[in-house]
Amino acid sequence: MHNVLVTGGSRGIGLAIARRLAAAGFNAIAVARRDSDELRQAIGECDRGGGAIQFRAFDLSEVDAIPAFVKELRGEFGPIYGLVNNAGIGTEGLLATMHNSEIEALVRLNVLSPVILTKYVVRHMMADGAGRIVNISSIIATTGYNGLSVYGATKAAATGFTKSLAREVGKLGITVNAIAPGFIATELTRSLSEDQRHRIAGRSALRRLPETDDVARMVEYLLGEGGRNVTGSVFTVDAGNTA
Repeated sequence: MHNVLVTGGSRGIGLAIARRLAAAGFNAIAVARRDSDELRQAIGECDRGGGAIQFRAFDLSEVDAIPAFVKELRGEFGPIYGLVNNAGIGTEGLLATMHNSEIEALVRLNVLSPVILTKYVVRHMMADGAGRIVNISSIIATTGYNGLSVYGATKAAATGFTKSLAREVGKLGITVNAIAPGFIATELTRSLSEDQRHRIAGRSALRRLPETDDVARMVEYLLGEGGRNVTGSVFTVDAGNTA
């Protein structure tokens, strides 16, 4: 059973990814600062399926502790075949009035943490001669949105990182892709009013908002046999919001 590390795996998109991968026969290792009722329920449901969901508590903003954490995971579970960099924060704020500490926290968790985590995971993938990496970006990286300039910058970093890393590790049999979800009903969009959600859905080609499982299904494809010759790509899952 292939091990797949899913950061931010206790809720929202990350939990949907862990569920979907477990159903497909993977051992999904959900990483978050703390677990949740939904995650505990998903772990219990997995006992009846082919794969599994495990939970490991870790604060990814503690960048210096990442190397030891990866070593610990490998010691416990064995080779890590897949890495889904999904953890992130979506702090809103106009750049001119955002606290520097907020800007630093966004860049730390959304850029520095996944880059460092990937460094220590991909080293072993290179030695194993196989691996799949998926970085969760956002349509905000290319469309822009009022009050999300710093968040947009961090998500644009995820796509730039994806493209160059795909070139670096492709010859060793490792794929690196990104997914750019649109506005999905998760914690990151809870500040949107019902009217705003309606307007966003109305601007989308399919006249609806995408769901967390839509992103999870794309991750499943990229980690499965179908994704073996797909790398350096960014997949938009937004119900046609940017069409």
